[in-house]
Amino acid sequence: MADQMTPEQRHRCMSRIRGRDTKPELLVRRFLWRNGFRYRLYDKRLPGKPDIIMRKWHTVVFVNGCFWHGHDCDKFRLPQTNADFWRAKIDRNRARDAVTVAKLTAMGFNVITVWECQLTKALRQQTLRSLSYTLSQIILDQTGTAHPLAAEDETPYGKK
Repeated sequence: MADQMTPEQRHRCMSRIRGRDTKPELLVRRFLWRNGFRYRLYDKRLPGKPDIIMRKWHTVVFVNGCFWHGHDCDKFRLPQTNADFWRAKIDRNRARDAVTVAKLTAMGFNVITVWECQLTKALRQQTLRSLSYTLSQIILDQTGTAHPLAAEDETPYGKK
């Protein structure tokens, strides 16, 4: 099947795809912030430049697009146009992701991947609850206490 767009139209569409601040990523970030999880974004010093970094809890979160990272789901379909190029590109992305996870794990980080397909309206609440549960479990394992607010110490206000 031939491409339905001219090369110029395809170029214009592909050039508008963003690598950061995507809708799925913003959904996860808003959820985390509303639930008291504080984080930093895109630390270039870490392998893979994770989307969300919670240094205090030695945890990183990647919010991956199903197409670009070759997720085995309904959203991923290899293009029929220029298929060899896309197959090689997706395979390289998968290999790079595996190396990144291995490096971060070796550095002592917990690595969580949230997939774009898990944030559809039908699955969003379940996915975000699962993310919150996983993060709370990580905090509990590290501190021995539950997560009242991940960003604050136990020190009462006004005391040092």
